[in-house]
Amino acid sequence: MTDTSTPSAAESSEAVDSEAGGVTAENGSAPEAGDQPDQKSEGGSSDSDLFRQSEIAADYVEGLLDILDYDGDIDELVSSGRPMVEVVGGRLQPLVGQRGATLEALQELTRLAIFRATGSPSRLLLDIGGYRATRRKELAAVARNAVEKVKEHGDAVRLDPMSAFERKCVHDVVNAIAGVQSESEGVEPNRRIVVRPAD
Repeated sequence: MTDTSTPSAAESSEAVDSEAGGVTAENGSAPEAGDQPDQKSEGGSSDSDLFRQSEIAADYVEGLLDILDYDGDIDELVSSGRPMVEVVGGRLQPLVGQRGATLEALQELTRLAIFRATGSPSRLLLDIGGYRATRRKELAAVARNAVEKVKEHGDAVRLDPMSAFERKCVHDVVNAIAGVQSESEGVEPNRRIVVRPAD
């Protein structure tokens, strides 16, 4: 069932990674030490507004954990201009799912919970069991391997379909290396990155 009053996944998600170089909203880095209360973020929301979103998300996730009878510690924070919720604890792998598929679905549900409470779309980033940090390292290796192939053979390399979070991780690595560039092609859920020699 589709609720036409809520934003689509594409609108509320970071899935709008740019075709011209992978500039996306996705960012899961640790909070900056210099974050100040009520400081305006990139999207125009103050840190207090973003922290409110993370609190709503944490309450929603806590309710889900209670229903599913899972134990986990929940941290809410604001990082790089976006709300974040991190869940840590044992026995959380089922909430991540294969290649993070369940985690991505839970993130979208949590974003909808924020939308229903605030009336505004959210760029909330949800992490469970440190999955995103681990996956980011794996994807950095995938990106460097693709870059090596492009530099060695001069041909474009097409990677497997990835989520928006995964594409952002790869774009970040590729874009930091001279002589190559990356772009996304296709549509969800088969959207993928192509790495090719820079123009």
